[in-house]
Amino acid sequence: MEARVNNTLVVIPSYNEARAIGQIVADIVDMGMSVLVIDDGSTDNTEKAALDAGAMVIRHKVNLGKGYSVREGFKYAMEKLSFEWMIMMDGDGQHHTEDIPIFLNATHSSDCTIVNGNRMLSTGEMPVVRFFTNRFMSGMISLICGQRIPDTQCGFRLIKVEALRKLDLVSDNYDIESEMLMQASRKGMKVKSVPIRTIYGEEISEIHPVKDTLRFFRLIWRFILSGRQARR
Repeated sequence: MEARVNNTLVVIPSYNEARAIGQIVADIVDMGMSVLVIDDGSTDNTEKAALDAGAMVIRHKVNLGKGYSVREGFKYAMEKLSFEWMIMMDGDGQHHTEDIPIFLNATHSSDCTIVNGNRMLSTGEMPVVRFFTNRFMSGMISLICGQRIPDTQCGFRLIKVEALRKLDLVSDNYDIESEMLMQASRKGMKVKSVPIRTIYGEEISEIHPVKDTLRFFRLIWRFILSGRQARR
């Protein structure tokens, strides 16, 4: 089944994004799509802004991490709602809602279970540290996945719910993106990449270069060990 506006849910983990989340939700709702925002312990008006714009909202009392929020949003949607596809995107305004049709259209022309955003075709405004970190991590994850995925760290992607049910995601932080791709590839799922734009403005990245790089290597080691244990 192809992804369409009426069978696809947009899941947005958000932390202190009152500045941007209302307009993001409103734009998606205007497209005829449903939105689920996970307010991850925000101290501003993220929850109210999302609700006022037409989103469903799950609210955490404390900050639990992007990965935890994504997993909770997926679980809620799979148990309580009846969508066939889910889009995950960030709530800070870096992703263009106008690019959503690119993801939907990708399922019309190819047999894929995950459509991943690719920012690496236009990197002029990407911070230098993020550029090189992304290149390195994407190269390693592509090698592990056995398929080329040029932007494995992109948080803008579409995944089939049927495929999502086969994954056992456990990451609580930003390594959720890599974990999803590695598990999906191990199960033989095809990942298609589509070019997207990214806005780099006044938002402050929550990614910590040292801490999240160490977390990345721990994720890879855990993944390799799980594969060895599965073969025993």
